[in-house]
Amino acid sequence: MKRNKLPLSKFLLIGLAYFFAVLVLILPIATVFIEAFAHGVGDYIKALQDKDTLSAVWLTIKVALIAVPVNTLFGLIAAFTLTRFEFPGKNIIITILDSPFAVSPVISGLIFLLIFGRQGWLGETLMEYDIKVVFNTPGLVIATIFITLPFVARELIPLMQSQGKEEEEAGILLGASLFQTIRKIILPNIKWGLMYGIILCNARAMGEFGAVSVLSGHIRGKTNTLPLQIEMLYNEYNSVGAFSAATLLVFLSLLTLVLKLLLEKNIRAK
Repeated sequence: MKRNKLPLSKFLLIGLAYFFAVLVLILPIATVFIEAFAHGVGDYIKALQDKDTLSAVWLTIKVALIAVPVNTLFGLIAAFTLTRFEFPGKNIIITILDSPFAVSPVISGLIFLLIFGRQGWLGETLMEYDIKVVFNTPGLVIATIFITLPFVARELIPLMQSQGKEEEEAGILLGASLFQTIRKIILPNIKWGLMYGIILCNARAMGEFGAVSVLSGHIRGKTNTLPLQIEMLYNEYNSVGAFSAATLLVFLSLLTLVLKLLLEKNIRAK
């Protein structure tokens, strides 16, 4: 009797998983494309050619191109330091590293506003030197760097802990310099984990909304990233423009997903 119930339970669980996948993932994506093409392909292409939308796309890419390399370098340094050395305050650094996961993006945006805004702690100093951080690209970059801070480091720390440091010590004993050790031993051993972290970091950077919304000022054609542009178009009842821009984020997400699956395949093959 138990044998007869097991397949039924299995099929029910599989069916439930597919149901939630369709409800939470497939249906929203389908809705985005249906609304984007509601008035035909011509209006869809016209919406994508809007200068403010194109400016938002470029700004999103520019912010990601700055934030992702910065966090990649930080992640490498943080992971190496935390897994290879013992020092006072190590647990505090790990806690700080995880803080973007715990703090609301909107709250983090408000914190940066209090630091870099005109009435903030550094406001007068920045105005003295005519440096504009808030409601400008640097503010968006700072917010994105903070939000995406843990992704690369958190991907590398458990990987480097599991690998140990015997190979690195052997290389140094054989006369390898620090640069040679990093290039020939450390990076080859962590390359797939590093790529995985970079992909996740990039996906989060391009999709960030809360923190950049606070610091952007929603200046059309200047400080609107793609998620902010979508919100603005939707609030203006320009549903075709909003959903057309949203398809670009969908394509970026699908590309990220494909790269993630390819990396996982390579990791399993190794």
